[in-house]
Amino acid sequence: MNEIQYVSIICFTPCKGFSTNILLIFTGNQLNKFIILLFLRPLFYWYKTDPLVMEKIKHTHKEDVIAILTGTFLVSQGIFFLQAAQLLTGGTTGLALLLSQMSGVGFGILYFTCNLPFYALAWQRFGKQFALTSLISGGLVSIMTDHLNMMISVDHINDIYCAIAGGLLMGLGMLILFRHRSSLGGFNVLCLFIQEKFGISVGKVQMAIDFCILSASFFFITPWLLAVSVLGAVVLNIVLAMNHKPNRYIVTYGS
Repeated sequence: MNEIQYVSIICFTPCKGFSTNILLIFTGNQLNKFIILLFLRPLFYWYKTDPLVMEKIKHTHKEDVIAILTGTFLVSQGIFFLQAAQLLTGGTTGLALLLSQMSGVGFGILYFTCNLPFYALAWQRFGKQFALTSLISGGLVSIMTDHLNMMISVDHINDIYCAIAGGLLMGLGMLILFRHRSSLGGFNVLCLFIQEKFGISVGKVQMAIDFCILSASFFFITPWLLAVSVLGAVVLNIVLAMNHKPNRYIVTYGS
């Protein structure tokens, strides 16, 4: 019996709901067998893989745990870069950074305190599960950020690099959390509510809020640091605006 040298599977979908598989088996130098396997895939297969109904496929509990740890770690790294250059950003993160610079109180305590009212809003509007995962995410960011200086130090600081790296890392981390039915609390909850209610993307709403907060910071930091902080906030929100659009990747935030 000749050894099978080539196997080809041809797949086509005549219409939504089923697809046809043709299996061609070639042996030796010529076609000895031609087998056609024709079968109908059930409707739910298309339903599960269609991007318009991706919200029906929930991540597993294990995936959510890993995502929360990954997302909060990335956000903490981003905040670390902003702190290293004494930069600010929008949202409750920017408020906590500004208050920390003015008062000397640790960022983590201020950040968690600023977010507490929004966790209550998240519970009421999006359900218990979303509120609890957001509370856990916010707590992890607070703890990680306050202790990163024990793991890493920056000897040379470039303000622009810190703004871009901080914005990218925070945006990616927040995006991961959003995709796994979590957030960092704060204005993220309000942004998610507006996206769900009015169809305006998270990034656009967040950018508007950040603009207001950074404008108010003009009286507390130098114009240069403010300009670079705006750059970091723009980078962060571009990441969100491009990757968390309504109806492209829908996540149900209820319990």
